[in-house]
Amino acid sequence: MDVNKYYNDLEADMDSCVVQRWVLRLTMMQQSVLFTAVRGPDGLPKYHHSKYLLRWYRRCILKSAMDRDTLTEPFSPNGGSFTGPSLLNGDRGRAWEEEMNEHVGAYLRAVDELPHHFQLHFMHAAEILGYKHPDRRIRDWWHKTYLRLVHDMHVWPETEEQLDSRLGDCREQWLERADPATAA
Repeated sequence: MDVNKYYNDLEADMDSCVVQRWVLRLTMMQQSVLFTAVRGPDGLPKYHHSKYLLRWYRRCILKSAMDRDTLTEPFSPNGGSFTGPSLLNGDRGRAWEEEMNEHVGAYLRAVDELPHHFQLHFMHAAEILGYKHPDRRIRDWWHKTYLRLVHDMHVWPETEEQLDSRLGDCREQWLERADPATAA
């Protein structure tokens, strides 16, 4: 086997992969958590507050298929509807974090409209972004969002070490935090 050809082919495959490269450096369990939140909840209007957060979320882990590129802020008009903008009119005089925080507030006010199962997937995905995203500005925003989601549920957040233990591709560590009723 020609090892150089193999690695060149693998590199070419990565160029056509929709997942951002940094995601592939996570544990498989953490990657799985990120993918569970990509789809979003069924039965809600296209412009529900959850959809604005989801479009920004998708931009943070996926490349835009339409642009074949990583979109690093929530307002550029690219991305189609799946990874499209969460904010209108970039360069509005306010930091995007402030405007996205308004979406988080609206999301939390409407959280009873969402399936609880989706809410848990989204909260855990936000946690991973808040600890693992390579861009500090994005990572910090998601960490603050994770804390808001957790505190809204009146529970304590995990530390990064606790996250890594629970979702570290080690069944024994995962079982330490699993309920016996759901540990298959």
